[in-house]
Amino acid sequence: MAGETDLIKLYSARILALAAEIPHLGRLESPDATVKRRSPLCGSTVTVDVQVTDGRLTDLGQDVKACALGQAAAAVAGEAAPGATLDVITRGRDQLRAMLKEHGKVPDAPFDGFDVLTPAVAFKNRHASIMLSMEAIVEAMEEAAAGTSGVSQA
Repeated sequence: MAGETDLIKLYSARILALAAEIPHLGRLESPDATVKRRSPLCGSTVTVDVQVTDGRLTDLGQDVKACALGQAAAAVAGEAAPGATLDVITRGRDQLRAMLKEHGKVPDAPFDGFDVLTPAVAFKNRHASIMLSMEAIVEAMEEAAAGTSGVSQA
């Protein structure tokens, strides 16, 4: 079980600063796809809107109702995902999952900002909230690519 010192590291000043400054906060007026994801364990929710042009994420909107860790993850994703292709974002999501669940390495650039969340590896009950934004962005980009618009919820 993680101790009090680990919990203090988990909510570092850097994580709290990221949580307070989430890029692309708010909804898009005309998204190509919208996905809402919810963590059943803690109730955190993230809704993302995407616009995709020529296979790249050209605009992103995020409505984030999550703990500080979920908010920090949304901040990292919001900074790194715009301009990236579905393949790059999917790789970032998969590497983040491996970092959390398998003690894998920090995701490659442009998602290397997830290094701030390495203390969360010890807190399995926080993993689902941390994954929400990346999972929602990937799913929304897949829907946009397939031409299946609308609001998808998971």
